[in-house]
Amino acid sequence: MSTAAVLKSGNDPRASTQIERDVSLFNLHDPKVRFEEYLYYAAITRAEEKIANEEYVRLQGPKSAKSVILGRFSKGHAIAASNLDPAVHSGDEKTSGDEKTAGGDMTPPIGAGAGRVTDAEWKTASRALRTCGWGSVFYLITTDILGPFSTPWAFAQMGYGPGVALYTVFGFFACYSGYLLWDIFMHMDSDRYPLLNFGDMFYRVYGSWARHLINFSQFIQMILMVSALILSNGQSISQISKSTLCFVACLVIFMAAGMVLGQIRTLQRFGWLANFAVWINLLIIFFCMGVAANSAPNYSAAAASYGSNFSQGPVHTYAGTPPDGKASGGSGFVGSLNGLNQAVYSYGGAMFFVAFLAEMRHPWDFWKGLLCANIFIYVVYMFFGIFVYSYQGQFSYNPVMQGLSPFGWQTACNIMNLVTGLIAAALYGNIGIKVAYVEVLQEIFGAPALTTKAGKIMWVGVVPLYWALGFIIAAAIPQFSYISGLIGALFILSFTYTFPAVLALGYQVQLDAMTSEEHFDPSTGTYSAIDSGMTRWIRGYMKNFSFNTMNVLYALGAFATTVLGVYSSVLGLISAFGGNSVATSFGCSSPA
Repeated sequence: MSTAAVLKSGNDPRASTQIERDVSLFNLHDPKVRFEEYLYYAAITRAEEKIANEEYVRLQGPKSAKSVILGRFSKGHAIAASNLDPAVHSGDEKTSGDEKTAGGDMTPPIGAGAGRVTDAEWKTASRALRTCGWGSVFYLITTDILGPFSTPWAFAQMGYGPGVALYTVFGFFACYSGYLLWDIFMHMDSDRYPLLNFGDMFYRVYGSWARHLINFSQFIQMILMVSALILSNGQSISQISKSTLCFVACLVIFMAAGMVLGQIRTLQRFGWLANFAVWINLLIIFFCMGVAANSAPNYSAAAASYGSNFSQGPVHTYAGTPPDGKASGGSGFVGSLNGLNQAVYSYGGAMFFVAFLAEMRHPWDFWKGLLCANIFIYVVYMFFGIFVYSYQGQFSYNPVMQGLSPFGWQTACNIMNLVTGLIAAALYGNIGIKVAYVEVLQEIFGAPALTTKAGKIMWVGVVPLYWALGFIIAAAIPQFSYISGLIGALFILSFTYTFPAVLALGYQVQLDAMTSEEHFDPSTGTYSAIDSGMTRWIRGYMKNFSFNTMNVLYALGAFATTVLGVYSSVLGLISAFGGNSVATSFGCSSPA
C-alpha cells in the first residue's frame, strides 16, 4: 500500500494533535492494534521524516568527504524534534522539556508521567532517540558482520570453487534479507508504534507467540556468540602467554574485560568504537596476509586442534572439495558443510538491523549503509580467504591470526583481535541483555525501565551475570570452529535467511489481502475488513503469487541448510571430544 493510499484511508491524526489520549493506546504490544493500523501511522511518520530530513540537510549544509569520515568518530548530536517536525512547528502545543533522551536507551516512555501524553510529546521522545546517519550504520553493520578470520579455514574445507560459490550466494541472499527487513520496517514503524527489535516485527505480522519465540532464540544466540568470542579471545591470550596461563584463566580474563565494557547501555555510544574496530580488523588482515606469504603455517596449533595429521607436511590447495584427511573440519561432504557453516557465520547480523534502523534519523537511507557494507564485506572475504588459503592450504587455522608461526606477529595480531573481539562481544551482549531485560525482567517481573535510575542500577548487576553464563558455555565446549559453526547453522542462518523470508511472506500476504472497500478509522482505531481467516490469507497470497512462492522456497532452502549444518557441527564436536583435540572442558590445556 502506498503512502498516499494510507493517508486517504482516514482522517490525518496530525489535525488533532491537541487531543490527549490515554497512554495505553501507545502500548507497543497491544493485541487490539491491527496490522493495518501499523501501516497507517507508519505512512504518516515516513512522510514527516521526509520533510524533517530536507530541513535537516538544509540546516547542516553540504558535507565534504572528509567531514563524512570524521563524523563517524563523534557520538552523535540530535537536533530537537521540535526544530524539524512540521506538526510541532505549527505552534498549536508545546512539547515536554524533560524528554532529552538523545542517544539514550531504545525504550519508549510507556507509563511515564501522570499516565497521559500528547501526540507531540510522544513524537518528540520518539524522534529524540533517532540520531544515527547511514554512515554510522555502515560502520555498525561492518563491525557486526565483518569477521574474515574464519574465511581461510572455510576455504580449506571447501576448496576454491565451492568456497567462492557459497560465499557469493550467501552474500547475495544476506543482502536480499536485509532489503526485506528494511522494506517491512519502513511500512510498519512509526512514531506512535516504533519498531525496536526483531521480535517486534514478528509480533506485528504473526502475533505474540512469534515475538516470544524470536526473542528467546535471539537471547540464546547472543549468549552463544559471546561464548564463542570468549573462547576465541581466550585462545589469543593463551598464545600471547605462550600457554603459561591455564586456559580457563585466559577465558576469565576476557570475561572480566567484557563485564566492564558491557556497562555501555546505548548503541549510539558504540559509534566511535565501531569505527575503531573496522580499521583494526583491516590492519590485522594486512598483517596476516604478509606473514602468511612469508612464513610457514603454525603446525603446532593445527595439531592441537585438529589432530596429529596436521602436525607437519607440504601445503596443499584444491580447486574442488579436498580429499579425505586434507580438511580439518572433517572428510568430504561433512567437511564441506563445516566450511559452509563458517560462510553463514561470516554473514550473520541481520538480527541487529531493526535495532540499527530504530536509531536512524532518516531510515530511508539504511539501504545505502547496507549495500556499501555488504559489498565491502564480500570483497574482503574473497580476497583475504583465497590469499591466505593459497599459502597455508589445509593448515589454515580458525581464527587465522592464531595460525601464524612467527610469535611476534602472532602476538601483535592477537592483541589487536582482543580489542575488536571485546567491542563485538560488548555489542552482542548489549543487544542480548536488552532483549532479556525488556522481555523477561521488565515484562514478566515488572522491573523498572532502563531509562530510570533503578533500571540503570539493575543493568549494572545484570551484565556480569550475562557474561558469566557465556563463560560457562565457552569453558565447557572449548572447540571454537565447531561451536561457532553450530551457532551459524542453528541461529545465524535462521535469523539471516529463514526468518526474514518467513516474515516477508506473512507481511506481503496481509498487505495484499487489503482491498479498496476496506479502510482504517483513526478516531476509533477500527478497520473495516470484509473478511478474515484463511480466505483472506489465500487472497493475499495469490495476488503476488511469484514473490510469495519465491520466499517460501527461500525459507525452505535455508531451513534445510540449517539441518545439514547442525548435523555436521555435532559430528565435528563428537570427533573433537573423541580425542582429536587436546582441550577438555574446564581444563588448562589450550586448543591453540
